[in-house]
Amino acid sequence: MTGAGSRAVARWKDRVAASDPGLLRLTAGLRTVGAISLTLAVLSLLGADVDQLVAGAVASMVATFAVREKKRGGQAITLALGLVVALVSVSLASLLSSRVVIGDVFFVVFIFCAVYGRRFGDRGTALGLIGFQVYFLSLFVAASHESLLGLWRVITVAFACSALARFVLVPQSSAGILDRLRQAFRARLAQLLDAQLELLDAGPHEVEKALAHVREGNARLHESALMIQGRLDEGTPDASMAGHVQRRVADAEIAAERLGLRLLTARGAERADTLTLHLPGAPVPEAGLLPVRDPAIDTLRRDLTALRMLVRYPGVTGAQAAVNAQVRNRLLGYREEENLPAASEPVQDVFRAVGEAARAVLGLRTALDGPQDESDDSPETARSREELDAEDVAIGAEEEETEEETGLRRPTTRTAVQVAVGSSLAIVGGELLSEHRWYWAVLTCWIVFINTSSTGEILVKGSRRLLGTVLGVVAGIGLAGVVGQHTWTAFAVVLLCVFATYYTAPLSYTLMSFFVTASLGVLYTLLHTYSLSVLVLRIEETALGAACGIFAAALVLPVHTDRRTNELLVTVLDRLADVTEAAVDQLSGGPPVDLLDQARELDQALADLRAATQPLTHPVTPLRSRRDTARYVVALLETCAYHARSLAATAELLPTNPSIAADPRLRDVGQRILHNIRALAAGAGEEPADVEVLAGPSIASLLKPGVPGTPRYGQVTDRVLRHLQRLDEAVLGLARPLELPVARPLQVPG
Repeated sequence: MTGAGSRAVARWKDRVAASDPGLLRLTAGLRTVGAISLTLAVLSLLGADVDQLVAGAVASMVATFAVREKKRGGQAITLALGLVVALVSVSLASLLSSRVVIGDVFFVVFIFCAVYGRRFGDRGTALGLIGFQVYFLSLFVAASHESLLGLWRVITVAFACSALARFVLVPQSSAGILDRLRQAFRARLAQLLDAQLELLDAGPHEVEKALAHVREGNARLHESALMIQGRLDEGTPDASMAGHVQRRVADAEIAAERLGLRLLTARGAERADTLTLHLPGAPVPEAGLLPVRDPAIDTLRRDLTALRMLVRYPGVTGAQAAVNAQVRNRLLGYREEENLPAASEPVQDVFRAVGEAARAVLGLRTALDGPQDESDDSPETARSREELDAEDVAIGAEEEETEEETGLRRPTTRTAVQVAVGSSLAIVGGELLSEHRWYWAVLTCWIVFINTSSTGEILVKGSRRLLGTVLGVVAGIGLAGVVGQHTWTAFAVVLLCVFATYYTAPLSYTLMSFFVTASLGVLYTLLHTYSLSVLVLRIEETALGAACGIFAAALVLPVHTDRRTNELLVTVLDRLADVTEAAVDQLSGGPPVDLLDQARELDQALADLRAATQPLTHPVTPLRSRRDTARYVVALLETCAYHARSLAATAELLPTNPSIAADPRLRDVGQRILHNIRALAAGAGEEPADVEVLAGPSIASLLKPGVPGTPRYGQVTDRVLRHLQRLDEAVLGLARPLELPVARPLQVPG
């Protein structure tokens, strides 16, 4: 293959890896389709009728998607236990099929137990899901005493085929997933550099679009970093290796975001606000609407392109490897002041950021690919390697014990009660609509509670499911008319819909519901129960189930969206205070602590808050002011998290990097920030405290070089002060949307 062809293939792989980190969606779709195909093949050889083929397809799908444990041994145990649960579930459904009242009551109790099982982790969740879905399957195929033995055989074959697909046909190990996530991280980092190049060259009418691409690139890179974080324990051989990868991924993420901020600043005379990178729709500063007029821009463009090449093609050999080494040496040289091109100070800041990003890429390659050839290293590259080697020390993670709620305040118990109440209403209402299809309402009620924590989230999820169902009914009518009389063609269409269901599930719940409903139209045709009225009834039952779920969530032990978001907001602020305090303490000369794990806990808490605010930020919400406030608060918190991560990363360098010295005065200037963060947390708590946020003089001015008796500090200290200053400004900015008073500026003597 030619060099151009190889690069084209590499770019295609990058796009695939970036769009589906770890290929998790592709693997889920292929594994499910493989399990269903195997089941259909085996059952057809055994002479199964169409009803049994449908039951086998659904059972194998359930057995495949329900098991979510990360380790293969745990998956095998859960799958074996799931078969037992499935056989018990279908037996009970068959025995109670003729006892309507007793069957309905038992179904509600069964639903409660299935949801309550979530408190026992992934295995409890999987077994509850299998039990419910197989019971639902029994209702779908009208299981009876006469068909029970046949269904046992079908379910056993389905679980065996699911195991074969999982462990043989489409195997997936934690180490393999982590490796693909690493590739995805690199691909998304390269895409972010593409967006930053676009920002550099954007004209006055293109800068808004270019900045939106940079924001999206930052968010996607951060998503990949969090996914890697979640796989480190299982995908790496020991804690030392996990800490190594974690540190390098965090360094690369921070360096890339800092580079984007420096680029935005270099477009104008004024320093860009970090909030501009985190608030969608935020206007570009007026001074930054025109491209930079500077002779060094051509060099900068070339260097950004070269940095992207280092990220995109890390494992090249031969002549290209020598070229990469030369490029790496040149970019790392920008970490030395004497190697910076002649340019304005903002543009030189970009070159410095390019040098730091190149160092992060070097560390990322060492962590992901192992030791590299050092024969072509320049003195600057050799020093960077020495710094990286000195920093790679084991990180001891300490687990924080949290107080677990009990009784009805326990989330699993509360949700189980809510689902049981909602399902009871759905059974009654569903049977009024149809004596034979009432279970669709129960299924919808069950589903809208999965992975939701507040009434608002359930409302959004229910509306999306209803929309997807309506569109799916239209598609199902068309598909049923085209392939309904051709059994194996119809099953092939169902398989395509199943693959699309699992491939699109993490992206759009509406799309997932669309493909599920479209496939059901074909399945009904195979069962000879298809009619337009049946599909219309499907819409009615779905609407009823969503309404019952929303009603139960709103009136039975409700968790209102405001309460949920406030709880998560307090958690984010607490994590922010922890990271800031630990980083400032270490930068002030305190003992080393595990900062990166604390930073990732902050990131995860912020991700949870962002998900919980979706009902508030949904495009159709009538509360426009509330929506804008929620977006503004989340953007400010993302800005705070960025600066806190940067402080943590710099503090991590302190014990091993001789060019960074601790400054005891930082502890004093950080106290106001910590006070304000804790004041915000107290004001946002369940019982708001009477607190106020303290404003004060610029943090940078408190340690301004040049004051008699004050030593001068280098670029790293300047960076620390900038991060502290921006963090202080962002924290103060949170006071207004959270409606906390701000005290008058502190008077500093002298």
